[in-house]
Amino acid sequence: MAFQQPLAPELEKQAHELVARLRQQTDEELLALARLLVSKEDRDLFGDTEFEVRAIVHRIGAKAFQTHLAEKKTATTVRASSAPTVSTAPSSTATARPGA
Repeated sequence: MAFQQPLAPELEKQAHELVARLRQQTDEELLALARLLVSKEDRDLFGDTEFEVRAIVHRIGAKAFQTHLAEKKTATTVRASSAPTVSTAPSSTATARPGA
């Protein structure tokens, strides 16, 4: 379901700023989408074309996430794991005897 409700003024301002940045970053994908759709006959819009459309829309969505998360003040880098590392891989031979 689309989020259509108005936001608090500060959040609405942020949403408009984000959409302005997204328009710049997704212009190529939107043009590719428009070219794909106008190049097809109505009978060819589904099937393979539908999957091509989905792929383009997913790229647009991925850019939206990347753009939004890159600007979050709370974004942090992942801390190194506290688990000890293994110096050698475990043996791939069985440790139990067959029939035991």
